[in-house]
Amino acid sequence: MAVRNTAAPPTPWSRNLAEAQIHETAFVHSFSNLIGDVRIGANVIVAPGTTIRADEGTPFYIGENTNIQDGVVIHGLEQGRVIGDDQNKYSVWVGKNACITHMALIHGPAYVGDNSFIGFRSTVFNARVGAGCIVMMHTLIQDVEIPSGKYVPSGAIITNQQQADRLPDVQDQDKEFAHHVVGINQALRAGYLCAADSKCIAPIRDEKTKSYTGNGVTVLELERSSEVSSNSLGAETIEQLRYLLEQGYKIGTEHVDQRRFRTGSWTSCQPIEPRSIGEAIAALESCVTSHSGEYVRLFGIDKDRRRVLESIIQRPDGDFKPATNFKAPANSHSNGSYSSNGNGNGSSSGKVNGETVEQIRQLLAGGYKIGMEHVDERRFRTGSWTSCKPIEATSINQVISGLEECIDSHQGEYVRLIGIDTKAKRRVLETIIQRPNGQVASSGNQKSFISSGASANATATVTSNRLSTEVVDQLRQLLAGGYKISLEHVDERRFRTGSWTSTGQIQASSEREAIAAIEGHLGEYQGEYVRLIGIDPKAKRRVLETIIQRPNGQVASSESQKSFTSSTPSATATATATATSTRLSTEVVEQLRQLLASGSKISLEHVDQRRFRTGSWTSTGQIQASSEREAIAAVEGYLGEYQGEYVRLIGIDPKAKRRVLETIIQRP
Repeated sequence: MAVRNTAAPPTPWSRNLAEAQIHETAFVHSFSNLIGDVRIGANVIVAPGTTIRADEGTPFYIGENTNIQDGVVIHGLEQGRVIGDDQNKYSVWVGKNACITHMALIHGPAYVGDNSFIGFRSTVFNARVGAGCIVMMHTLIQDVEIPSGKYVPSGAIITNQQQADRLPDVQDQDKEFAHHVVGINQALRAGYLCAADSKCIAPIRDEKTKSYTGNGVTVLELERSSEVSSNSLGAETIEQLRYLLEQGYKIGTEHVDQRRFRTGSWTSCQPIEPRSIGEAIAALESCVTSHSGEYVRLFGIDKDRRRVLESIIQRPDGDFKPATNFKAPANSHSNGSYSSNGNGNGSSSGKVNGETVEQIRQLLAGGYKIGMEHVDERRFRTGSWTSCKPIEATSINQVISGLEECIDSHQGEYVRLIGIDTKAKRRVLETIIQRPNGQVASSGNQKSFISSGASANATATVTSNRLSTEVVDQLRQLLAGGYKISLEHVDERRFRTGSWTSTGQIQASSEREAIAAIEGHLGEYQGEYVRLIGIDPKAKRRVLETIIQRPNGQVASSESQKSFTSSTPSATATATATATSTRLSTEVVEQLRQLLASGSKISLEHVDQRRFRTGSWTSTGQIQASSEREAIAAVEGYLGEYQGEYVRLIGIDPKAKRRVLETIIQRP
């Protein structure tokens, strides 16, 4: 292919019209730009998208076996020169076996020694980088001389000599990495030259080799031979890379140290835009080597920008951990539903059961995010859950791995799985997958959860061993109406004076959580009265008070749960009823008696089923009754008038002008 080689333009400082001198064994891509006196040695590869412009500072020298990768810019100031290894003056000198990687900027006067590596997007300006140096990504080296054999970490800014002299030495594995990158690019150079030579490429095309397409570029089956190998990556990881390229996925890599691994704060490595499996391997090894002692993970990105086939390939001990026996799935799945053990169940540890795996698969297929929370037994009663590290993954294997890590880290606690609708900013699923005894939730338990808009295949058949069905129904209605929930308790002595003590608000976003928290409090306050409170957060008032446990430890029956009490004035709880009712329970009659005895005003409120969820009650007005019998008759009259609706009894302290009682005495 023809090389874009332009003579240096005539300028006030030079009119020599010099052109590039390119060794016959070098490969310079036609999509690169060479201008002016650029001297390119043997076996050099200049990748597409590079600009080497010796029109101001001049000349440039690039030594043999060096690779100049995509997007590199080499330029120089008109003033200032460096002494090359041949003792002549150059604006830019790049020695032999060097790597100038993607998007790097070498701006003269600058010297880069033999066997040096300049990482992605790094800048060398008015500086010397000695032989055998490794300069990692996003660094700035200016106005200094880096001694030979030094390592410059990613993101470093080296602008004074003291900083340069304190840099650490390059390690053996760093040298091996740089040599490997040189080898990869030499293979690419030979391949490009062969592709441009019909005599070389024709026999290969005639072979019965399978072709793969990765990002629009053909990768010959030749690359499956020993020529495409890695000294550090396992065969499974290479096969995974090959599969991703074959399916047209983009390749992504991320890294994180041990401290941030727990919070899921991954950082992207340099984007990989390979034209071959060899380039992909080289870029992946670059990320791995740059972040030794950290976690590194590999993933593919589909056309919808979703991640697929995500797997951790290196852990802090430096070991590569490719997916065990990776096998390309028979059909490509954009939701990343691949099995880590090749059998399709997505889990091999037994810590996550099959039904949970299926729920994860459905959440991923629906585009939902997945989270986890944990809580110990004490805080479980108040619903004070704490998030595990976020899972930023669309691969079922990675999600299961995150779940298992959370379970392992919080043995002896509750752990639950969360599904989140990111658009509506709401939870669509909550299911407890571990309980304090370490047992993973059974299949039955995992169906017993639901949040607003939850997965359609889940059934909200929440039950309780301690609460009656009516109390469970009240909880459901309170949660559906957006009300806050709390409990109050009192012993028998203080019950007579109405001196209730609050347990605090129950932080529950699902029915199951609320039931579990309430049951915990009932066990804690056995031998006392416990009542359930519903609070309208907007109106800042109570919408429900119901006694759900009595001192003998018995949970209120269906009948008694219609009877609610507030901080009522002292009254004789054992008073004998002198009036009877065919519609009111004895407990409601007793409450009417106490209200009348204390001088409280009495009224009723009613609401139909639709407005009950929003708490839009309507008052019947104050009941003018001077006796218990009159009050009972008036209440019964209203119950008959509003059949098919909720009706609640209200007690009002006329002095304090506040409600002392709200109790639902009729349901639809």
